Amino acid sequence: MTVESVAGLRLTRVVKATPQQAWDAWTQPEQMKAWSCPAPGGLQEASVDLRVGGAFTMHMSVDGQEHNAFGTYREVDEPRRLVYTWDWREEEQAMGETLVTVEFHPVDGGTEVVVVHTGFPVDEAREGHEEGWVACLTHFEAHLS
Repeated sequence: MTVESVAGLRLTRVVKATPQQAWDAWTQPEQMKAWSCPAPGGLQEASVDLRVGGAFTMHMSVDGQEHNAFGTYREVDEPRRLVYTWDWREEEQAMGETLVTVEFHPVDGGTEVVVVHTGFPVDEAREGHEEGWVACLTHFEAHLS
């Protein structure tokens, strides 16, 4: 049996920061708390082992519900490109391993951040993550301004 995943998503945002500053905000647990949950202040805990094969976990609490994301770093090219797997520990949210690629491109006035998330099993998972990423990127931009 072959399982086809639905189309992924691609989002871009220009932030007023250098690629290194954007990279640090994306990968340092204390900075991640400021932006990497759709609900402001929702990221309670993050752990990062930033190396190929290293793992990350993120514990979020939103409206009384617990959400735990986890994954493994596949590519770490500081401060240009980061590739990691992504899934949820909670059975009702788990979707199987998906892949997130984040690129940081220097542009006039800052850094273009490109997020590509692929491997969703169903449209609903992609749509929910798109909504989440849009909110997170808005927080990310505010954090760096």
